[in-house]
Amino acid sequence: MNIIFTRPLIDSEDLMSNFISSEHKIIHMPTLSIKSSNMKPINTKDYDGLIFTSANAVRFLKIENEDKSIKCFCVGNLTERSLRLKGYNNTIAASGTVNALKNLIINSNQINENSKIAYFCGDNITYDLDSELKREGLRINKIINYKSEKITDLNDQNKEIIANHSPDIIFIYSIRSGESFIEIVRNYSLYPKNVDFEALGLDIHS
Repeated sequence: MNIIFTRPLIDSEDLMSNFISSEHKIIHMPTLSIKSSNMKPINTKDYDGLIFTSANAVRFLKIENEDKSIKCFCVGNLTERSLRLKGYNNTIAASGTVNALKNLIINSNQINENSKIAYFCGDNITYDLDSELKREGLRINKIINYKSEKITDLNDQNKEIIANHSPDIIFIYSIRSGESFIEIVRNYSLYPKNVDFEALGLDIHS
């Protein structure tokens, strides 16, 4: 199969390698550029827990008086693994969705209404997790520690590959990433065959 990966290489290298070893053709076409928002370092001693909705939130974390045993709630296994590699040992992962993460936090016996929690995320989110948790009576400090910028250019090599090898699968990980991908499709008149854009929730004609 011909497969397009739209995540930055650092987030998709392992999965891409697995597909390559199975003799699939891989096209790496990142649609977002992820950068630090230059957050001010936080003191973990001021918080009872930390929330991470992506590995990027972990990557751009800035901490002082670091407490590696602080309770950390992660949206999924990749995010939890990123924290573990940094030495944090009191982590728990949801099943990969923000709604599951919300339920995990609410049902935790290590968090109560007196707990103060720092929530790390990007500048573009589709689920207002901090507001949802505040409605449950929790004290949440939302900290934007990374930002995403759309990539709408395509190098000549990938343009030629896509034109000659229409993708069977496209991995798109967010609405913003999907919007960027559609801009690339329009800009370069690619319109891959056999791709159901409507099923992806993307409108290539608007």
